[in-house]
Amino acid sequence: MQIDLRTVAIEPQRQTFDHLARRFGAGKPASRYQEGSYDLQPTHNFHYRPSWDPERELYDARRTAIVMADWYALKDPRQFYYGSYTQARSRQQEAAEASFEFVESRGLAELLAPELRDAALGLLLPLRHVAWAADLNNCAICADGYGTVLTQAAMYQAMDNLGIAQYLTRIGLLLGDVESLAVAKREWLAAPHWQPLRRLVENMLVQRDWFELFVAQNFVLDGLLYPLVYREAVDQRMAAHGGAAIAMLTAFMTDWFAETSKWTDAVIKTAAAESDANRALLSGWTANWRDRVLAALEPLAAHSLGADAGELLGNLAQAFASRAAKAGLAI
Repeated sequence: MQIDLRTVAIEPQRQTFDHLARRFGAGKPASRYQEGSYDLQPTHNFHYRPSWDPERELYDARRTAIVMADWYALKDPRQFYYGSYTQARSRQQEAAEASFEFVESRGLAELLAPELRDAALGLLLPLRHVAWAADLNNCAICADGYGTVLTQAAMYQAMDNLGIAQYLTRIGLLLGDVESLAVAKREWLAAPHWQPLRRLVENMLVQRDWFELFVAQNFVLDGLLYPLVYREAVDQRMAAHGGAAIAMLTAFMTDWFAETSKWTDAVIKTAAAESDANRALLSGWTANWRDRVLAALEPLAAHSLGADAGELLGNLAQAFASRAAKAGLAI
């Protein structure tokens, strides 16, 4: 008996879902990001209007002054959907856990000079509250925003900030103790050099236009705070004075900011390119919040970095202005 084996190619009758075929064409399969992101925004057949905002639908594009012909133009260049996002963060968490284990197992925290340890605790631990507020703000962006490509990325941003707050808590427990967390909370509530930033953060919590909140939190505050704290204070100043272990413990924050800046810049650039009205609005919001953030960071920078804090903030402001210009803004 002879058996002949043949390969038979079976062509699928359809390559993707109808709503994706209408958007991207029916000739090729959709990516996992497209399947998990596009045209999923509820648009019809709502049961009632929300009692807290009866002039608008439950999901309404008019909750911001920004106007887009297609809200799905604000796509994520990282192409994060749930699967790719959790895989990326899992790898980063493994690296962060390895850093914590390395520092703890070799007693590197005990080798830090007491004044350096106190400086790290005094600077980093109150930032737990800033990260927690960023979590709330991005949850608000997700709740009020429009278009799944943006709202799902905002929720990932919220969860990332919650994770950062937890990492900062672990740093406090590793370098200090439970009392260090209580001291940091008292500093956040009462220390003069923290009050301008605390006031700024609390004002953001009641910002109603979700796109302005996106600009204020993810573009401006993160865009100035993260380079100041994690790049300049930790990676440059503390590492140069024997604090390399602190830089290891905050490596996630540095890498995370570099990654999420690509998403933030892409959203701002696309929205600004949509119309002159959008560009003017985004430029005005950015300039306003930049001035407020710089004013809030000035006493913190002076307390943490000393006499050259003013020059450093000026350099950061110039770098931020260049970043905004690349996104199409005029500030």
